[in-house]
Amino acid sequence: MARYLGPVCKLCRREGVKLYLKGEKCYAGKCPFERRSYPPGQHGKEKSFRRRKASNYTLQLREKQKARRFYGVLERQFRRYFREAERRTGLTGENLLILLETRLDNVVYRLGLADSRNQARQLVQHGHFTVNGRKTNIPSFAVRVGDVIAVRPESRRAQYFKIRKDLLGKRSVPSWLGLDEESLAGRILALPDRQEIDVPVQEQLIVEFYSR
Repeated sequence: MARYLGPVCKLCRREGVKLYLKGEKCYAGKCPFERRSYPPGQHGKEKSFRRRKASNYTLQLREKQKARRFYGVLERQFRRYFREAERRTGLTGENLLILLETRLDNVVYRLGLADSRNQARQLVQHGHFTVNGRKTNIPSFAVRVGDVIAVRPESRRAQYFKIRKDLLGKRSVPSWLGLDEESLAGRILALPDRQEIDVPVQEQLIVEFYSR
């Protein structure tokens, strides 16, 4: 299955919640979800008024799809994350969210070095970041406690990062990350706690979906 390349605002409307896939536009009054929060399609508005009670399977499926779309992960990748979460000690649902949060592209987004996870993924793929001093262009790279993520010296001269430097601090950085605004670098201080992950997902429904 290829990566979704269609209008991302339709995904927010399909899931019935803002997925913040377009960065700053999602916070502005022009956000399409604010104007049309009903499902997309010719009969989306009509269906929203006469929607029947969803089955357990539907609720589980939608929660899984919502999580996938928040983090921009394909189905096969997501299933691999779930299997890895099952193998780890602790709650499977929380382990799954921690694995997704510690992806390099998500960390770049959380540090405020990108407006959205999609943009962060593109920046990583273009080789603008290093992990512990080594150039890394794999968005799914799993960072660990103590790792330092930094913008490459060559990339700091780019106009994008010059502008980005002035914008840092306007968005709060999670407590499990440390940010050095001057050097455009961040450090993983700890693994994120469930209370620190602000993604509105009921992870237990995802566990139930894959445990059927």
